[in-house]
Amino acid sequence: MSITTDKVLDSRANQVDPANIQFGKTYSDHMLVADCIDGIWQDPKIVPYGNISMSPATTFIHYGQSIFEGIKAYKNKEEEVSIFRPYDNWTRFNRSAERMAMPHVPEDIFIGGMKELVSLDRDWVPTSEGCSLYIRPFMFATDEFIGVKPAENFRFMIITSPAGAYYSKPTRIYVQKKYVRAFPGGIGFTKAAGNYGATMLPTLEIKNLNYDQILWTDAIEHKFVQEIGTMNVFFVLGNKVITPDLSEGTILAGVTRDSIIKLLKERGIIVEERPLSMQEIVDSYKKGEFREAFGAGTAAVIAPIAELFYEGETIYPASQEKWEISNWLKKELIDIRYGAVADRHHWMYKVC
Repeated sequence: MSITTDKVLDSRANQVDPANIQFGKTYSDHMLVADCIDGIWQDPKIVPYGNISMSPATTFIHYGQSIFEGIKAYKNKEEEVSIFRPYDNWTRFNRSAERMAMPHVPEDIFIGGMKELVSLDRDWVPTSEGCSLYIRPFMFATDEFIGVKPAENFRFMIITSPAGAYYSKPTRIYVQKKYVRAFPGGIGFTKAAGNYGATMLPTLEIKNLNYDQILWTDAIEHKFVQEIGTMNVFFVLGNKVITPDLSEGTILAGVTRDSIIKLLKERGIIVEERPLSMQEIVDSYKKGEFREAFGAGTAAVIAPIAELFYEGETIYPASQEKWEISNWLKKELIDIRYGAVADRHHWMYKVC
């Protein structure tokens, strides 16, 4: 499948202040667009970044048939640009598409289009440590029809944005027992837009209480931890690292999550993927065995947790200087992504 390119005359990349990059505020020169019409993918195009025009009756606006992914590209000291595990995101994207009655996006459009887009906008990939180019592939239904039925036409797009550090300090977490993020049989395992829309009010409420993110609990009993904001979550209790398992389909199968589990096991650290109750965490805290907790995801990579507010009380992991596992993981993942250590897992996909 051929990709046509309409290149901008003057790049805006040199207008970005590398010392003041705000996540999701600035977008690169170009974007990729590909339409699927009546089940047939049209040739993709790379065009200048800009607004899109659509009918007020466009299906996804009314019924939420929309999915996305989050991926990052990095530039090493030799100025080579690589993307972290894009094939895993492509697989997960198509898993989301299947659940949302949307077409699979072919490899040559998702991976091939991404590679060409990032290569074209390589000057937008920051060189400062901790910075990257955030890549946002997404797809939405484009039927012009007011009626609840699976759409027949779709648009796939990729936009990119230079990104700095997502969290500048350890996070304060509110354990949520009133609202629900996902339930068995639902779409919690997908990156569907609706999953995030439903979290806006609960997130606003806890931010007004000066907390950074929500730790969601299960929808049935509100006993077991699920995800934390837009991230997977890990707890270091005693000599074990525990993270909720994926068996009920309520938790996103994070690419960073999978990377962390592999790295921990290689180092000989015990990792358990299983249901984890807040009571077990509280009991561990009371026994002095609650060592660390951290979120993990594409945007933040590793986000250490400073405290958890649960049922009127605040519980804390060990003091920050003892966060050995999360600090090691963060450094290891950063070193892999910037080429400071050997990429023994072949996670980095070289672009240019």
